[in-house]
Amino acid sequence: MAHFLPITLDEVKRLGWSQVDVVLVTGDAYIDHPAFGTAVIGRTLEAAGYKVAIIPQPNWRDDLRDFRKFGAPRLFFGVTAGAMDSMVNHYTAARRLRHDDAYTPGGQAGFRPDRATYVYSRILKQLYPDTPVIIAGIEASMRRLAHYDYWDDKLFPSILADTPADLLNYGMGERTTLKIAQLLNEGKGIEACYELPQVAYRVENGERRTENWECIELHSFEECQKSKRKQAENYHIIEQESNKIECAVLVQRHGDCYVVVNPPEPPMTTEEIDASFDLPYMRLPHPKYKKRGPIPAFEMIKNSVNIHRGCFGGCSFCTISAHQGKQIASRSERSILAEIKKMSESDDFHGVLSDLGGPSANMWQMSGKNKELCRKCSRYSCIHPTLCRNLQSDHRPLMDLYRKVAAMPGIKHVYIGSGIRCDLFSNENRGWEYFREVVLHHVSGRLKVAPEHTSSAVLKFMRKPDFDLFIRTKQQFDEICRKSGLRYQLIPYFISSHPGCRLKDMADLAVQMQRMGYRLEQIQDFTPTPMTLSTEMYYTGINPDTMEPVFVARQPNEKQQQRQMFFYYKREEQPAIRQSLRNAHLDQYIKQLKL
Repeated sequence: MAHFLPITLDEVKRLGWSQVDVVLVTGDAYIDHPAFGTAVIGRTLEAAGYKVAIIPQPNWRDDLRDFRKFGAPRLFFGVTAGAMDSMVNHYTAARRLRHDDAYTPGGQAGFRPDRATYVYSRILKQLYPDTPVIIAGIEASMRRLAHYDYWDDKLFPSILADTPADLLNYGMGERTTLKIAQLLNEGKGIEACYELPQVAYRVENGERRTENWECIELHSFEECQKSKRKQAENYHIIEQESNKIECAVLVQRHGDCYVVVNPPEPPMTTEEIDASFDLPYMRLPHPKYKKRGPIPAFEMIKNSVNIHRGCFGGCSFCTISAHQGKQIASRSERSILAEIKKMSESDDFHGVLSDLGGPSANMWQMSGKNKELCRKCSRYSCIHPTLCRNLQSDHRPLMDLYRKVAAMPGIKHVYIGSGIRCDLFSNENRGWEYFREVVLHHVSGRLKVAPEHTSSAVLKFMRKPDFDLFIRTKQQFDEICRKSGLRYQLIPYFISSHPGCRLKDMADLAVQMQRMGYRLEQIQDFTPTPMTLSTEMYYTGINPDTMEPVFVARQPNEKQQQRQMFFYYKREEQPAIRQSLRNAHLDQYIKQLKL
């Protein structure tokens, strides 16, 4: 019989359980859907025969009754801040507190603490010192080694050196979680898990279990505190290793202890990723939330389908490849169509798929032709600065999938909401043919793409293609629309204050947008988040790829001046923009922008 995983003691009692095997603690509301990590891990453990309960958004301020309600699990507590780093969830790029939370019923803020992984794991260890606490999710994964924290504006140690957690399961954790559960279920101690791939752990005595893999020792946390250059050198090694299929163990000293990060699991096979998506999800938020209002994050994705994991784009500011991996793990057509069929049978589905994509819209079933070459490769991207000759990037399978989904009973429209990588397009791989198919049949009126900037110099720091590609894309888009009688819009997405970006670059961007007739909406001020190249450049002022200095706009007024350039057309912004340009001796742009 279909059911939610229990989140209350009454639900556990109704199941007849005297003790839970695993308790998952999360900063998000519980949504039983394959787009939400807690549900995925919970269902994966359940399918293996374990009794799993969830504590969503526990109250950490009171007598801690939420943390006590199930007692100590038989095997372990699993802790995650949720689908986002809790600091990104809470604060804007200007470090202002947000007033909403997309992962909470009614969009209400205040239901998770700052640095939720740290807070939850400390509480659990205080209450249950003898029960293993295993941390996971994006917050823990991206903080597994020494990292810059934008909100405190300083270098932080590994999360394992700063919390009492026993183990960190980084990345997409289904396989590793099952292995951890199996070892603990066999009565083995947490130390037995130190041999597993895709875990990180802390050792106090310097003993490092690295005999199965090559080992690289990074500069210590204390050395990096003293030298930003050493932090940049560390990041270069960390990224290179994370881009490999077969990589080394990374070890970093923190005072008297060492943090050890084992290599990741191999990329998931199609059968494995299908098994994860085929689990019996209810595809809904838990009924307990009904009176509290809709959960915005669920409303956004409830009619969308994820068709792959991973991204080989390598953008400087993105954490997807660091978390999901560079290699693409694609679901089978059978699994995708089965999920859509189930959706179409739901009473509240009205025939419109809002997205059929993933980290990127158009990487499904793409991989290296010669897998042995891929095993030796340490490139950060398969498409930048050039398209890899070993990449199988044919768009025909994806077009065939779209057509099959569109022909299914109950499906009226299939829209593509994920970002399209136009830098994947060539005539040989049917990329432009794919683009035409998307524009004609899978756009609801506006298609969003992300050139990110207009400056060639800034785009190099971002690891994005030259702006000429956007111009060509817009020409193709406009021509398709003209011939078909469509009045669609191509909407560009841009970032200000990225490392390497000066006020002049933003003024050039504004001039270019004015010439093209754009009044920008899709914009973002760069926010440094742990474990990205862009963040390391922001903190160190050094490009880890070249070890050369990089200009960084760090001061709030510098960031504000750059962001204002997006709104050159707003009368209320123009006096401030004029003054900024005059102060920077960029008076020529005042005339060009007609300010």
